[in-house]
This record gives sequence, C-alpha cells and structure tokens, in this order.
Amino acid sequence: MDDKLSADPVIQRLIRWGTGKPAVRAMILTSSLTSPTAPVDLLSDYDVILAVDDVRPFYESRAWLSDFGPLLVLYRDPLQLFHGLERCALERFALERFAYITQYEDGLKIDFTLWAAGILPRIAAEPTLPDELDVGYVLLLDKDNLAEGLKPPSYQAHIPEPPGEETYLEEVELFFHEATYVAKYLWRDDLVAAKHIFDSIKVGNLRRMLEWLIEIDHDWSLKPGAYGRYLKRYLRPALWAQLEATYVGPGLEENWRALFKTIDLFRAVGREVGASLGYAYPAGLDRRATAYLEWIRDLDPGAGPLALERRALVVEAGRLESRVNDSAAGTAEAGQIVQKLQAIRLRIEAIDQQLAGAALPEERGAD
Repeated sequence: MDDKLSADPVIQRLIRWGTGKPAVRAMILTSSLTSPTAPVDLLSDYDVILAVDDVRPFYESRAWLSDFGPLLVLYRDPLQLFHGLERCALERFALERFAYITQYEDGLKIDFTLWAAGILPRIAAEPTLPDELDVGYVLLLDKDNLAEGLKPPSYQAHIPEPPGEETYLEEVELFFHEATYVAKYLWRDDLVAAKHIFDSIKVGNLRRMLEWLIEIDHDWSLKPGAYGRYLKRYLRPALWAQLEATYVGPGLEENWRALFKTIDLFRAVGREVGASLGYAYPAGLDRRATAYLEWIRDLDPGAGPLALERRALVVEAGRLESRVNDSAAGTAEAGQIVQKLQAIRLRIEAIDQQLAGAALPEERGAD
C-alpha cells in the first residue's frame, strides 16, 4: 500500500473496523483509488470487497453500514450464487456474493461487495484475475492468508477490444433503428418519449462508436470509463464540440436539428472507424434510413393513409430506377420497368392533387 492510501483516514477506519469484526476475514480496496491512471477527486468512491464467513447476516441487516456514518441512500444488489461457467470467473465457485452501493450524508461513498470467504483463495488459484480485481486492487486486511498467491493486477480490465465486422454493422443498424423511434415521437410531439430514446442512442450506440474511435487513436490502450465519462478528455476537440451540439432543450425544432446533427456525427465517425478496421460502412442503409427520417420530419401532422401510400410508391420508384439503371438499354426488362415507373409517377401525381385539394378548404378559410 502506498503512503497516500495508508495515510487516508477512511482507509484507516476501514482497516480498524474489519480488524475488530470476527466475521470479516479479508478486505480488498479496488477500482479507481488503486489504479495508477484513473482520475481521483473529492467525490471518488471507496470500492471495498469484504470476504466474510457468511454473507447472509450482512445481507439481512444493514445496521452495520451505519458504523461509517449516517446513511443517506443505498442500493442493495440481489444475493447471487456463483456456479457453472457463465459470465465471469467468480461464477465457477458456487459461493454467494452481493453488494451495497451506499451514499453517506457527510459525502462519503463506499461501495461494499461482500464475498463468501471461500471465493478469495479460489480466485488466487486462477491463472488470471476477474475484471473487478484486474482493474487494480490493494489488500487491506487478510486474517487467514486467503489471498496468498493472488496475481498482481495488469490494469487491462475494461479496455475495449476491436469489434468484429458483424458487431460493427449491428451497431450502425441499431443506431438507425432507434432513430426511427426518435423521429416518430418528435412527429407526435411526445417530447419525453423522444428524449428518452434520443439520449439512449447517444449514450449507447453513438458512445460506443466514439469510444472505438478513441481506442483507434490510442492503439486500444485506454479505459473510456462508464457512461462516456472520459469522452471529453479523449475525443478530438472538434468531435467533442459536435457531440455537445446534440444536447438541446425542449423545443421540437431544435430536437429535429439535433437528431440530424447526431446522425451526421455518427456517420462521420462510423466511416472512419470502419475504414480503420477494414469494414465497409453501410452507406446504402444510411442513405435510406436518413431519407425515411426526413420524410417523417416533413410529414404533415394530420397526414392520413394517402401519405403512407405515396411514401411506398416513392420507395418503389427508387428501387425500379436502380434496376433500370442496372439493365441494358432496350431490353424487354427495361421496357417493363419504365412502364411501371410511369404508372407509379401518375399515381403519385394523383395523390399529390388529392392532398392539395384536401388542403384547399383550410387555406380558403384562412382568407
């Protein structure tokens, strides 16, 4: 333990508390306070693992948490039994664990993870550490040498790996899929729903694409942080400015503009990420999806079935035009396509006339 941690009054208090509790067999400090590169400030958490004889008494009563001060709020993870070969190394041990995420009134925040004591020696016997220790740890207390043989942290946990092509393409498609909901809710003037989905694609799909670009710029060596915490630190300044511009107020028009700014940013970053990884950006999907979103934006609030029919005809016309461009001039297929296109265009003109006629009484009434 370095001098700064050993002199920390909260660390000293934790060690004294654990030493005086017979049920606590070991105590480990993890996460940002133990990482040589993580930023730390006044509000940083103390992430503490307690290896105990039996987790149940700690789970069933939270009175012991008050030993560190007056509680403000907390969240308790459900009790978990680790077994099988599922999500992480700990799940092989068929032992219980859970966590208390606690905030104290005086500003202290301690996140306690409680492990059955038998977990620790089994982790020590493993060739690699689970992420929650590999991120960085310091052994504060070990009454029974449970941590003997525990590997040192590599500090590589939570550094993203390059996505495969399928993952990359799925991210692009999901972004545009979710954007259709934003457009639909904005058209309906459902601001809360629109904002909910809009924020989710920014902190989800767009954030992941931005983080991949950051990793490309830094040779896949950085931890981007949860919830996009370090985007401002690591993104190129011009990209950060573009991202900031997508956060706007409650106005419908400003949210429409922000949506298309978000698409522009996603497109630019997605193309660069794809090019760096050797993947082709799905420009056709982007073009079609953007055209659809623009159609929703420009759709009259009182639009009815004719508007949908017209949209379907426009899409079909575009598809046929692509086919005729791919066909040899003068072939029978090209002639048939041209005839279909003519029929479609006539129907579109008829719909436009109907829509214009339906608008006339309202316009005349305005006079």
